[in-house]
Amino acid sequence: MKTHHGPNLPVIFLLLALFTLLPLNPAAGADASTLTYLWPLPADFDSGEQTLSVDPDLALVGDGNGGKSAIVKDAFDRYKGIIFKRGGSGSRRSLALERFAGGRKAKRSASYDIAGLKIVVHSESEELALGVDESYKLFIGKSDGQSIIWEATIEANTIYGALRGLETFSQLCIFDYGTKSVQIHKAPWFIQDKPRFDYRGMMIDTSRHYLPVAVIKQIIESMSYAKFNVLHWHIIDEQSFPLEVPSYPKLWKGSYSNWERYTVEDAYEIVNYGSGLYKEIQQVFLLPNLVFPYDAGINVMAEVDVPGHAESWGVGYPDLWPSSSCREPLDVTKNFTFDLISGMLSDMRKIFPFGLFHLGGDEVNTDCWSSTPHIKKWLAERNLTTKGAYEYFVLKAQEIAISKGWTPVNWLGGGVCPAAVAKGFRCIFSNQGFWYLDHLDVPWEDVYTADPVEGIFDASKQKLVIGGEVCMWGETADTSDVLQTIWPRAAAAAERLWSKKEDISGNITLTALPRLHYFRCLLNRRGVAAAPVNNKYARQPPIGPGSCYLQ
Repeated sequence: MKTHHGPNLPVIFLLLALFTLLPLNPAAGADASTLTYLWPLPADFDSGEQTLSVDPDLALVGDGNGGKSAIVKDAFDRYKGIIFKRGGSGSRRSLALERFAGGRKAKRSASYDIAGLKIVVHSESEELALGVDESYKLFIGKSDGQSIIWEATIEANTIYGALRGLETFSQLCIFDYGTKSVQIHKAPWFIQDKPRFDYRGMMIDTSRHYLPVAVIKQIIESMSYAKFNVLHWHIIDEQSFPLEVPSYPKLWKGSYSNWERYTVEDAYEIVNYGSGLYKEIQQVFLLPNLVFPYDAGINVMAEVDVPGHAESWGVGYPDLWPSSSCREPLDVTKNFTFDLISGMLSDMRKIFPFGLFHLGGDEVNTDCWSSTPHIKKWLAERNLTTKGAYEYFVLKAQEIAISKGWTPVNWLGGGVCPAAVAKGFRCIFSNQGFWYLDHLDVPWEDVYTADPVEGIFDASKQKLVIGGEVCMWGETADTSDVLQTIWPRAAAAAERLWSKKEDISGNITLTALPRLHYFRCLLNRRGVAAAPVNNKYARQPPIGPGSCYLQ
């Protein structure tokens, strides 16, 4: 297949490459005292033997050019709510204790080891582009009263590094049932962390089953806990077209029903729930009353699959079909087809600021073209085969996306990542055998050991692999089961994409499985319906009584 590979207009191929220290029950695996119960595992860290208490009125001190960003403040408040979910803030807890004591003032310690969290962000930029610096340093230690270092400090070059550091800090903060307080074990901590790959994605499919906006928000929220940073939104397919396109308002006639649709405002809300660009969106689209109270540091990459997987488009615009009895691929002969794609992408560019846009391009059966008289004539006049017409369509769609300021992304067939990077293309890895989450019989360890650079041995070519993603295809997943199908297996890929390869190799049953159990239970505590780790099939309920940390 011909591809555009000019120096300033790269095409990215998403491949169907057919890829706290706390005591835990020792039965879960290795000697628990040797494991670090953080997920994903940080790049470098040191810890000690102290247990520190954390003030429920934990104060935030922002410093640096970006430390006082509203995004940092909002994230701190959000994580504070997670950390101190039991008992609330100190003042509220004090009042509750007083009432519990029958009006007598309950005794409450005024002394905590960790009274504040200092967040230093060096850059004032809030741009969330591919490759943004997500590194951070985290220090936690007991102050001796003379040190100029805060008890807990996150230092990052960008606000997005600070967000990743906040997630790690939150995982170290554990509620102790004996003291009914939040503690940090194995302090002092010094962590220097950064991701292995820039692109760490999860695909959701809202065409095979509609997912309400609230559910997509839950997915985005849960992604941030595992340090994913791209939501690949496969919005449209042959079964349904749920998205409003103002320039072509009849397109969403292809939705399943009038109630299974996304308005332009819904799409804004989803994008900005992940990336926190609500100020710009409100100004550009005059939506002063919309509030998007979340920023997970997650970009949203939209996908419209062309020229195949597009039968639903013709419900509103039948001229896009080759004929009434032959409804896909889209009609390659008509200017209207490409005018509509251009208009739709212009509308979507206003919604999706991320620099990548997915054009699909897979599983195109061109028999429809060769059997439709006017297309057959068009092919003959240009001396084109149906394969040539497919290449023509893909290149024209890519040119349209490029003209809108996007870098186009396309699906390619299995096992071609090494060949793609050998030709100088960048690659996003998604192994169909292991990273397709709708394949319910794939165990966590197969997800965990699949590696984006497998088969690529030249270091310069490995750098062209910008990351990978898990894919939650929606034929058998809807609101009732999507979260337990995603989790916890997606977390296995998340650590592969974040952590250093050499640190997560070896006997993973001893080094990774107990931590994955722990992370699954952490997700459950945060309200995420993550299924048991060890069941033979994903998303199955537990097979009997037992601890969350062993199932």
